[in-house]
Amino acid sequence: MTGSAGDPAGRPIRAARSLGDHPIAVLLGGPSAEHDVSVVSGMAVADALEDAGHPVERLLIDLDGAWWRLPPGLRGAPEPKAAWDDPAAVGAGGPEAVARAVERLAAATPRPVVFVALHGPFGEDGTVQAILEAAGLAYTGSGVTASAIGMDKAVFKRLARGLGLPVVDWREVRADRWRRDPPGVLAELEAFAAGAGDSRLMVKPARLGSSVGMTLAHGPAERAAAIEAALVHDNLVLAEAYLAGARDLEVSVLGNDPAELELYGPGEIVAGHEFYDYEAKYMPGLSESSPAAEVDPATRATILKIARDAYRAIGAEGFARVDFLVQGGAVYLSEINTIPGFTPISLFPVMTAAGGYTFASVVERIVELAVERQAATVRRRLRPEDLPR
Repeated sequence: MTGSAGDPAGRPIRAARSLGDHPIAVLLGGPSAEHDVSVVSGMAVADALEDAGHPVERLLIDLDGAWWRLPPGLRGAPEPKAAWDDPAAVGAGGPEAVARAVERLAAATPRPVVFVALHGPFGEDGTVQAILEAAGLAYTGSGVTASAIGMDKAVFKRLARGLGLPVVDWREVRADRWRRDPPGVLAELEAFAAGAGDSRLMVKPARLGSSVGMTLAHGPAERAAAIEAALVHDNLVLAEAYLAGARDLEVSVLGNDPAELELYGPGEIVAGHEFYDYEAKYMPGLSESSPAAEVDPATRATILKIARDAYRAIGAEGFARVDFLVQGGAVYLSEINTIPGFTPISLFPVMTAAGGYTFASVVERIVELAVERQAATVRRRLRPEDLPR
């Protein structure tokens, strides 16, 4: 549905279709290294939904995995970030174990739609999705399988390469192998870098985002420390070939039906550091971004096609951001983020403005897609006579 009003650029503003006053529970925080980013995203989402007239409950998950009910009227992100490390100090109710918290949501009438604004392990890797699925709750974003594939960069790259999608070459380092044979691992990485023609390698945890634990190792002397830094967060590390001078481009995707996806972008990030690390991502003013990258029509078409193919390949639903590296005329699929950020500097909601979305209407659309998917899900309660006995 398109609203009658328009934004300053003359685009129609999307209006919510069918949510009415349906309650929404926003999950934020989580027991991952991306906890602080998730709090900012989740509060921005909750505030926007509340301003649009929806009843919203904000549920903060702490670093131990306990769930807390933030008090009504608490808005905006904490400043400083540590202000909510003790949720009780800001009047939050709890703590609740995950089973009790989800049981309470499932027992509510009407049941809320759960907006999952969690980043990283537990929230983005299929774990919380499986919990909500088992409780029969509608939730935003991709399901269990797509979330797990999208979170695991190694699995995603293997799948993409198998489908013929262009990815940057990489090697995988497992923690047990590194502990047994560091010289052997380093020798393999040296041969890999030599074959790639550049001694620099991007070293990162396989199952984490926001560039946490990620290092640009400039040469052999820096690789061991880079591996150790990544292993703090995961037991699997990726070492990717470095693409000198590559541009960071992103595409926003909305939709459940693979045949009716909305794609926006590509946008572009110009990192304020040597690469797009955690500080460059989240310190205001350090990096620059544009929702409309300057690319020729053929390159844009290629990027959008690959984004669509990647989204379909993992079975993504709801929304995602697909990231690319572009070096000269070559386009490389970097990763897919099934719960992209909604921070003040996140490109995902900004790029969707090309489709007439405001920040509030795009988060409403994401909730609508969760409701639509839940309604289309076949749920049959079996009886003893239904079993193949």
